[in-house]
Amino acid sequence: MFSITVRDHIMIAHSFHGEVFGPAQRLHGATFLVDATFRREELDEDDIVVDIGLATRELGAVLSELNYRNLDNEPDFAGRNTSTEFLAEVIADRLAARVHRGALGEGARGLAGLTVTLHESHVAWASYERAL
Repeated sequence: MFSITVRDHIMIAHSFHGEVFGPAQRLHGATFLVDATFRREELDEDDIVVDIGLATRELGAVLSELNYRNLDNEPDFAGRNTSTEFLAEVIADRLAARVHRGALGEGARGLAGLTVTLHESHVAWASYERAL
């Protein structure tokens, strides 16, 4: 399996519901380093996994929908804890939709999967992996 990874970041505010979150139940900020890894069995006709420039652009576009936002105020997330794991899934699904629409080029239609990893810090991160 071949893969390429592109990276960006987001800064958000949010709070959590539930005793398990302790002080994070209060409104707080978070900065996430975001990696999107695209995978395929065989390289495309240009001998690449996917166009890195297009992958970078589309990751940035997806993240711009979340960046500098209080996620508690976003209707898409009403009633949900916007945990690192949950946000990884949201970003992966939004990237997958862009792949299916052709935003990463025709060659991207041959991608097998995508993994999005959000790094909370240098010692903690979460990922969501999905097929394409």
